[in-house]
Amino acid sequence: MIAASPTPRHPAGSGNPSAGTTSHPVGTDAADRTGQPCAGESSPRHSCAADPADPEAWQRELAQAVTDPVELCRLLQLDPQLALQARTAAGRFRLLVPRGFVRRMRRADPHDPLLLQVLPGARELIEQAGYESDPLHECRTQRVPGLLHKYHGRALLISTGACAVHCRYCFRREFPYGGHADTSGALAAIAADASIEEVILSGGDPLALSTARLRRLTDALRDVPHVRRLRLHTRTPVVLPERVDAALVDWLGSLPWPCVVVLHCNHANEIDAAVRAASARLRSTGATLLNQSVLLGGVNDSASALCELSEALWSAGTLPYYLHLLDPVSGAAHFEVSETRARQLLAQVAARLPGYLVPRLAREVPGAPAKSLIAPAPPDP
Repeated sequence: MIAASPTPRHPAGSGNPSAGTTSHPVGTDAADRTGQPCAGESSPRHSCAADPADPEAWQRELAQAVTDPVELCRLLQLDPQLALQARTAAGRFRLLVPRGFVRRMRRADPHDPLLLQVLPGARELIEQAGYESDPLHECRTQRVPGLLHKYHGRALLISTGACAVHCRYCFRREFPYGGHADTSGALAAIAADASIEEVILSGGDPLALSTARLRRLTDALRDVPHVRRLRLHTRTPVVLPERVDAALVDWLGSLPWPCVVVLHCNHANEIDAAVRAASARLRSTGATLLNQSVLLGGVNDSASALCELSEALWSAGTLPYYLHLLDPVSGAAHFEVSETRARQLLAQVAARLPGYLVPRLAREVPGAPAKSLIAPAPPDP
């Protein structure tokens, strides 16, 4: 899962019968689905596409992201009262959503599954037992600032605290990112530990960094003989597909290791033509594309929503990898789906889809040597 920085950092660069279902064909543009200009656009409709050769397109899109709940509710023709509630919750974890992602939301629908992932709400302010600021106890796994070493053979580099979107269920929404801008200590620790064969660029979201900064990070790893694989955990190509520009593709294609890009997408409506095109550009570099989702109440907690998500991912050349149970981070309890219900849903998905389109249901347990696989059941020891 991709993680966002808490409000103080201000980075630059989650009980409704219809929620979690697709009410229109996957792969059509928002304006095509409604017959009206897209939310987040002025009328007449302008092109939502960006030129991958334009190196500044994604920065412009990110700079114009929606940060005010009042504006978001106005664009989506929602009750202004929602905006007032959202402003209070945004004081703890601010709203940030690119306009291209807003354009994929349904107008006048407060239960839209994409909206629910990003709009702050009053339920975030309710304290719930068992929910905490560091639900995976990641601060205890930092060998040096910015380097998490949870599992054997793999280390996770916190490359930035910034994200292109703030997801309300983010398990790092209160992570203490201060002091992680300098990655020299983390890179030195990787070079000194021959057991680390795979480096995972995470954050925040690594693709919130400029390509030049990403290149500097990987250049520092090129001479480390024991690093054999590179993995990127990113939501950016889904919410801001303009980020997959020519410079990023060139950088990915130049890397000396096999590269796995693990996307984060929770609902089929997130995947449109621009996302499919961005995914194709990523695949052109030779990277393997996987997806990890979070099972979210009101968003994707139905067998039909999960099946549609897997089919949409397949259309984008991406394989479903993990379906995570919610990490119990403060402010996200209203998204919880029970393990019993999750097992039932995955069994229904497995009955409808081929095995390669069925993600593995898992939860992360602090201190465990690996993710805990729930379904399909792990083999007996």
